Amino acid sequence: MTSVSVHARKATRRHYLMCRPDHFEVSYAINPWMNPDKPVDAGLALLQWESLYYLYKSLGHRVDLVNPVPGLPDMVFSANGATVVDGKVLGAKFLHTERAAEAPAHRAWFRANGFTEIHDPLYVNEGEGDFAVTDSWILAGRGFRCTPEGHQEAQEFFGRPVISLELVDPRFYHLDTALCVLDGDEVMYYPQAFSAGSRALLARLFPDALLVDQEDADVLGLNAVSDGLNVMLPEAAQKLAGQLRERGFRTHGTDLSELLKGGGSVKCCTQELRF
Repeated sequence: MTSVSVHARKATRRHYLMCRPDHFEVSYAINPWMNPDKPVDAGLALLQWESLYYLYKSLGHRVDLVNPVPGLPDMVFSANGATVVDGKVLGAKFLHTERAAEAPAHRAWFRANGFTEIHDPLYVNEGEGDFAVTDSWILAGRGFRCTPEGHQEAQEFFGRPVISLELVDPRFYHLDTALCVLDGDEVMYYPQAFSAGSRALLARLFPDALLVDQEDADVLGLNAVSDGLNVMLPEAAQKLAGQLRERGFRTHGTDLSELLKGGGSVKCCTQELRF
Protein backbone atom coordinates (compact mmCIF):
# COMPACT_ATOMS: atom_id res chain seq x y z
CA MET A 1 0.00 0.00 0.00
CA THR A 2 1.18 3.45 -0.92
CA SER A 3 1.26 6.21 1.68
CA VAL A 4 -0.39 9.48 0.72
CA SER A 5 1.95 12.13 -0.67
CA VAL A 6 1.08 15.67 -1.64
CA HIS A 7 4.42 16.19 -3.38
CA ALA A 8 4.48 13.58 -6.13
CA ARG A 9 1.25 14.02 -8.06
CA LYS A 10 1.63 13.35 -11.76
CA ALA A 11 -0.96 13.19 -14.51
CA THR A 12 -0.79 10.29 -16.94
CA ARG A 13 -2.41 10.48 -20.36
CA ARG A 14 -5.61 8.46 -20.42
CA HIS A 15 -7.75 6.97 -23.16
CA TYR A 16 -11.49 7.46 -22.64
CA LEU A 17 -14.63 6.37 -24.43
CA MET A 18 -17.67 8.66 -24.31
CA CYS A 19 -21.10 8.86 -25.96
CA ARG A 20 -22.90 12.06 -26.92
CA PRO A 21 -26.28 12.50 -25.17
CA ASP A 22 -28.12 12.94 -28.47
CA HIS A 23 -31.00 10.78 -27.27
CA PHE A 24 -30.81 11.46 -23.55
CA GLU A 25 -34.08 11.70 -21.67
CA VAL A 26 -35.60 10.25 -18.52
CA SER A 27 -38.45 8.13 -19.81
CA TYR A 28 -38.32 5.40 -17.15
CA ALA A 29 -37.05 4.97 -13.59
CA ILE A 30 -34.51 2.27 -12.75
CA ASN A 31 -32.69 4.09 -9.94
CA PRO A 32 -33.76 6.52 -7.20
CA TRP A 33 -32.39 9.55 -9.08
CA MET A 34 -34.70 9.09 -12.08
CA ASN A 35 -38.14 10.72 -12.31
CA PRO A 36 -39.85 10.68 -15.72
CA ASP A 37 -42.11 13.53 -14.56
CA LYS A 38 -39.12 15.85 -14.10
CA PRO A 39 -38.32 17.68 -17.36
CA VAL A 40 -34.90 17.28 -18.97
CA ASP A 41 -33.33 20.08 -21.00
CA ALA A 42 -31.72 18.11 -23.84
CA GLY A 43 -29.82 21.11 -25.18
CA LEU A 44 -28.33 21.91 -21.80
CA ALA A 45 -27.44 18.25 -21.25
CA LEU A 46 -25.44 18.31 -24.49
CA LEU A 47 -23.64 21.54 -23.54
CA GLN A 48 -22.75 20.15 -20.12
CA TRP A 49 -21.50 16.90 -21.65
CA GLU A 50 -19.41 18.81 -24.19
CA SER A 51 -17.76 20.82 -21.42
CA LEU A 52 -16.50 17.55 -19.90
CA TYR A 53 -15.43 16.20 -23.30
CA TYR A 54 -13.39 19.31 -24.11
CA LEU A 55 -11.92 19.41 -20.61
CA TYR A 56 -10.45 15.95 -21.15
CA LYS A 57 -9.08 17.02 -24.52
CA SER A 58 -7.56 20.18 -23.04
CA LEU A 59 -5.73 18.05 -20.45
CA GLY A 60 -4.17 15.96 -23.22
CA HIS A 61 -6.29 12.85 -22.92
CA ARG A 62 -7.53 10.84 -25.88
CA VAL A 63 -11.29 10.64 -26.14
CA ASP A 64 -13.02 8.30 -28.59
CA LEU A 65 -16.76 8.31 -29.20
CA VAL A 66 -19.22 5.45 -29.50
CA ASN A 67 -22.24 6.36 -31.62
CA PRO A 68 -25.45 6.97 -29.64
CA VAL A 69 -28.34 4.70 -30.57
CA PRO A 70 -31.93 6.00 -30.82
CA GLY A 71 -34.11 4.52 -28.11
CA LEU A 72 -31.20 4.07 -25.69
CA PRO A 73 -31.29 7.29 -23.62
CA ASP A 74 -28.85 6.04 -20.99
CA MET A 75 -26.11 5.22 -23.49
CA VAL A 76 -24.52 8.55 -22.60
CA PHE A 77 -23.40 6.76 -19.43
CA SER A 78 -20.66 4.99 -21.37
CA ALA A 79 -18.85 3.76 -18.27
CA ASN A 80 -21.50 1.05 -18.00
CA GLY A 81 -20.86 -0.44 -21.45
CA ALA A 82 -17.74 -2.49 -20.66
CA THR A 83 -14.62 -2.79 -18.52
CA VAL A 84 -11.23 -2.71 -20.24
CA VAL A 85 -8.07 -3.91 -18.47
CA ASP A 86 -4.79 -4.80 -20.20
CA GLY A 87 -6.52 -4.30 -23.53
CA LYS A 88 -9.05 -7.03 -22.71
CA VAL A 89 -12.73 -6.12 -22.93
CA LEU A 90 -15.29 -7.55 -20.53
CA GLY A 91 -18.63 -6.65 -22.04
CA ALA A 92 -21.62 -5.61 -19.98
CA LYS A 93 -24.81 -7.51 -19.24
CA PHE A 94 -27.45 -5.14 -17.91
CA LEU A 95 -29.93 -6.05 -15.20
CA HIS A 96 -32.77 -3.96 -16.65
CA THR A 97 -34.23 -4.63 -20.09
CA GLU A 98 -34.36 -0.89 -20.78
CA ARG A 99 -30.57 -0.83 -21.11
CA ALA A 100 -29.90 -4.32 -22.47
CA ALA A 101 -29.23 -3.22 -26.06
CA GLU A 102 -26.40 -0.92 -24.97
CA ALA A 103 -24.14 -3.93 -24.36
CA PRO A 104 -23.98 -5.23 -27.96
CA ALA A 105 -23.63 -1.66 -29.24
CA HIS A 106 -20.50 -1.25 -27.14
CA ARG A 107 -19.09 -4.63 -28.12
CA ALA A 108 -19.59 -3.73 -31.78
CA TRP A 109 -17.55 -0.56 -31.24
CA PHE A 110 -14.69 -2.51 -29.70
CA ARG A 111 -14.66 -5.04 -32.54
CA ALA A 112 -14.65 -2.23 -35.10
CA ASN A 113 -11.73 -0.54 -33.35
CA GLY A 114 -9.25 -3.38 -33.24
CA PHE A 115 -9.90 -5.00 -29.89
CA THR A 116 -9.58 -8.78 -30.19
CA GLU A 117 -10.08 -10.12 -26.65
CA ILE A 118 -13.75 -9.38 -26.03
CA HIS A 119 -15.79 -11.44 -23.60
CA ASP A 120 -19.58 -11.62 -23.84
CA PRO A 121 -20.54 -12.17 -20.18
CA LEU A 122 -22.86 -14.83 -18.83
CA TYR A 123 -23.65 -12.93 -15.63
CA VAL A 124 -24.84 -9.43 -14.83
CA ASN A 125 -22.22 -6.72 -14.67
CA GLU A 126 -22.65 -3.08 -15.65
CA GLY A 127 -19.11 -2.29 -16.67
CA GLU A 128 -17.21 0.36 -14.78
CA GLY A 129 -20.36 1.20 -12.93
CA ASP A 130 -19.43 -1.63 -10.60
CA PHE A 131 -15.75 -2.29 -11.41
CA ALA A 132 -13.01 0.09 -10.23
CA VAL A 133 -9.42 -0.73 -11.16
CA THR A 134 -6.51 0.00 -8.81
CA ASP A 135 -2.88 -1.05 -9.23
CA SER A 136 -3.38 -4.12 -7.04
CA TRP A 137 -7.05 -5.07 -7.36
CA ILE A 138 -10.28 -4.77 -9.22
CA LEU A 139 -12.87 -3.53 -6.74
CA ALA A 140 -16.36 -4.77 -7.52
CA GLY A 141 -19.72 -3.58 -6.21
CA ARG A 142 -22.72 -5.80 -5.66
CA GLY A 143 -26.12 -5.55 -4.06
CA PHE A 144 -28.15 -3.69 -6.67
CA ARG A 145 -26.75 -4.48 -10.14
CA CYS A 146 -23.62 -6.62 -10.52
CA THR A 147 -23.78 -10.15 -9.09
CA PRO A 148 -21.16 -12.22 -7.22
CA GLU A 149 -21.08 -14.52 -10.26
CA GLY A 150 -20.24 -11.48 -12.37
CA HIS A 151 -17.33 -10.75 -10.05
CA GLN A 152 -16.01 -14.29 -10.43
CA GLU A 153 -16.37 -14.06 -14.19
CA ALA A 154 -14.32 -10.85 -14.21
CA GLN A 155 -11.56 -12.41 -12.13
CA GLU A 156 -11.31 -15.39 -14.45
CA PHE A 157 -11.26 -13.22 -17.56
CA PHE A 158 -8.80 -10.57 -16.39
CA GLY A 159 -6.64 -12.80 -14.19
CA ARG A 160 -6.56 -10.13 -11.51
CA PRO A 161 -7.86 -10.35 -7.92
CA VAL A 162 -11.40 -9.05 -7.63
CA ILE A 163 -12.51 -7.67 -4.27
CA SER A 164 -16.28 -7.83 -3.73
CA LEU A 165 -17.90 -4.95 -1.85
CA GLU A 166 -21.52 -4.90 -0.68
CA LEU A 167 -23.53 -1.75 -1.42
CA VAL A 168 -26.45 -1.14 0.93
CA ASP A 169 -27.95 2.25 0.00
CA PRO A 170 -30.09 2.27 -3.19
CA ARG A 171 -29.04 5.87 -3.94
CA PHE A 172 -25.54 4.46 -4.45
CA TYR A 173 -26.61 1.63 -6.69
CA HIS A 174 -23.28 1.38 -8.56
CA LEU A 175 -19.82 1.30 -7.03
CA ASP A 176 -18.81 4.38 -9.04
CA THR A 177 -21.34 6.46 -7.11
CA ALA A 178 -19.69 5.54 -3.78
CA LEU A 179 -15.98 5.07 -4.53
CA CYS A 180 -13.39 6.57 -6.86
CA VAL A 181 -9.82 5.50 -7.64
CA LEU A 182 -7.54 8.54 -7.42
CA ASP A 183 -4.14 7.09 -8.26
CA GLY A 184 -2.51 3.68 -7.95
CA ASP A 185 -4.01 2.13 -4.83
CA GLU A 186 -5.30 5.45 -3.48
CA VAL A 187 -9.07 5.80 -3.31
CA MET A 188 -11.82 7.93 -1.85
CA TYR A 189 -15.20 6.59 -0.77
CA TYR A 190 -18.37 7.16 1.23
CA PRO A 191 -18.34 4.60 4.08
CA GLN A 192 -22.10 4.56 4.73
CA ALA A 193 -22.77 3.27 1.21
CA PHE A 194 -21.21 -0.07 2.20
CA SER A 195 -22.06 -2.92 4.55
CA ALA A 196 -20.20 -3.17 7.84
CA GLY A 197 -18.00 -5.97 6.55
CA SER A 198 -17.13 -4.10 3.37
CA ARG A 199 -16.31 -0.96 5.36
CA ALA A 200 -13.89 -3.00 7.47
CA LEU A 201 -12.34 -4.48 4.34
CA LEU A 202 -11.91 -1.07 2.72
CA ALA A 203 -10.31 0.28 5.90
CA ARG A 204 -7.85 -2.61 5.90
CA LEU A 205 -6.96 -2.31 2.20
CA PHE A 206 -6.90 1.49 2.06
CA PRO A 207 -5.95 2.93 5.46
CA ASP A 208 -5.05 6.28 3.87
CA ALA A 209 -8.26 6.62 1.84
CA LEU A 210 -10.05 9.93 1.66
CA LEU A 211 -13.39 9.45 3.43
CA VAL A 212 -16.24 11.49 1.98
CA ASP A 213 -19.19 12.76 4.00
CA GLN A 214 -22.88 12.49 3.18
CA GLU A 215 -23.21 16.04 1.88
CA ASP A 216 -20.71 15.47 -0.92
CA ALA A 217 -21.86 11.91 -1.54
CA ASP A 218 -25.44 13.11 -1.98
CA VAL A 219 -24.44 15.24 -4.99
CA LEU A 220 -22.59 12.25 -6.49
CA GLY A 221 -19.27 13.85 -5.65
CA LEU A 222 -17.62 10.44 -5.84
CA ASN A 223 -18.74 9.92 -9.43
CA ALA A 224 -15.43 11.45 -10.43
CA VAL A 225 -12.47 10.76 -12.72
CA SER A 226 -8.78 11.18 -11.84
CA ASP A 227 -5.69 11.05 -14.05
CA GLY A 228 -3.38 11.00 -11.05
CA LEU A 229 -3.22 14.78 -10.74
CA ASN A 230 -6.42 16.26 -12.16
CA VAL A 231 -9.72 15.22 -10.62
CA MET A 232 -12.91 15.95 -12.55
CA LEU A 233 -15.87 15.93 -10.16
CA PRO A 234 -19.34 17.47 -9.75
CA GLU A 235 -18.92 21.16 -8.94
CA ALA A 236 -21.42 20.91 -6.08
CA ALA A 237 -18.97 18.75 -4.08
CA GLN A 238 -17.16 21.77 -2.66
CA LYS A 239 -15.86 20.26 0.57
CA LEU A 240 -14.53 17.23 -1.28
CA ALA A 241 -12.75 19.47 -3.77
CA GLY A 242 -10.99 21.17 -0.88
CA GLN A 243 -9.97 17.84 0.63
CA LEU A 244 -8.52 16.76 -2.71
CA ARG A 245 -6.54 19.97 -3.07
CA GLU A 246 -5.10 19.42 0.39
CA ARG A 247 -3.76 16.12 -0.92
CA GLY A 248 -2.10 17.79 -3.87
CA PHE A 249 -4.70 17.16 -6.57
CA ARG A 250 -5.99 19.76 -9.00
CA THR A 251 -9.78 19.81 -9.06
CA HIS A 252 -12.07 20.64 -11.97
CA GLY A 253 -15.66 21.21 -10.89
CA THR A 254 -18.08 20.15 -13.61
CA ASP A 255 -21.79 20.90 -13.91
CA LEU A 256 -23.66 17.84 -15.23
CA SER A 257 -26.92 18.66 -13.47
CA GLU A 258 -29.10 17.56 -16.39
CA LEU A 259 -27.40 14.18 -16.66
CA LEU A 260 -27.70 13.78 -12.89
CA LYS A 261 -31.44 13.45 -13.51
CA GLY A 262 -30.58 10.08 -15.04
CA GLY A 263 -28.50 9.05 -12.03
CA GLY A 264 -25.02 9.76 -13.37
CA SER A 265 -22.29 12.35 -13.45
CA VAL A 266 -18.64 12.60 -14.51
CA LYS A 267 -17.55 8.98 -14.14
CA CYS A 268 -20.77 7.56 -15.54
CA CYS A 269 -20.06 9.48 -18.75
CA THR A 270 -16.46 8.24 -18.94
CA GLN A 271 -15.20 4.74 -19.68
CA GLU A 272 -11.43 4.26 -19.41
CA LEU A 273 -9.64 2.05 -21.94
CA ARG A 274 -6.62 0.51 -20.17
CA PHE A 275 -3.81 -1.15 -22.11
